[in-house]
Amino acid sequence: MIELTGVSRSFRGRTGLVEALRGLSLTVAEGEFVALVGRSGCGKSTLLRLIAGLLPPSEGEITVAGERVTKARRDIAMLFQRPALLPWRSVIDNVLLPVEIFGWRRAAHRERALRLLEMAGLAGFETRLPHELSGGMQQRVSLCRSLIGDPRVMLMDEPFSALDAITREELSVELQRVHMDNGLTIVFVTHSIDEAVLLADRVVVLTPRPGRIREVINIRIPRPRPLGRNAHLEEVARCSADLHELLMERARRCRPRTWGGERAPVRRSAPAAPRTTIGHGRPQITECSGGCRARRPPGTRRR
Repeated sequence: MIELTGVSRSFRGRTGLVEALRGLSLTVAEGEFVALVGRSGCGKSTLLRLIAGLLPPSEGEITVAGERVTKARRDIAMLFQRPALLPWRSVIDNVLLPVEIFGWRRAAHRERALRLLEMAGLAGFETRLPHELSGGMQQRVSLCRSLIGDPRVMLMDEPFSALDAITREELSVELQRVHMDNGLTIVFVTHSIDEAVLLADRVVVLTPRPGRIREVINIRIPRPRPLGRNAHLEEVARCSADLHELLMERARRCRPRTWGGERAPVRRSAPAAPRTTIGHGRPQITECSGGCRARRPPGTRRR
């Protein structure tokens, strides 16, 4: 369904090019649920925007259903971290917004919108405004809006990150049901290892920037996957431990070495003596003989 071949993406900054992704190749099968995990800034959200056609790749090629992605497509829906509901429109009108944008017949899609809201546990809230809903209910409305056009691919950028733990778990279970009932192909970005293991068929671990595929872990746990204690608790724990090990590996390499259980001694050179002070009546810049420059507020004494 989704094919990425040698995909790279760079952005031009004030000091030069910033490489977000480098040489990334990945295949996502039809109906598969793939989670992307990695440290902040490794290019997860950028990758979703490339697949959606919102950004062009600097190098490489992306195809969806055999067609090269060059612009936004109607068969690809994207769900963001925030619901982004229009505050002056009711719940049902927010769900039907894509219908109006694409010029489809509203009456033909109203029945589907009502079914989606019922599936999401929002029956009876059709005429409410967004400010009358909780955060979890608003995100359910956003999910229904994404599904109204019957997409083949769903791209989800940390959609549950702003929710409390209980609501997040409830929506994770609900998303499993939507995935199984509709056969969607889903690419899901998350920072939660437990969430990735609960939801995904495969978890793709990205390296720090520039993002490359560090490893792909298959989650061989039967669906549906309930929360809490279940028959596959050991497999869930093993997968979570493997992911945690991969994500923490770089952090351990950056820590100071330890000898006999104690932190290794670190040699520090004596700080250079201050040389001159520039500025009067505003935050001052202190120059030292070592070439560094440090700001300090006016009226404070140099130690």
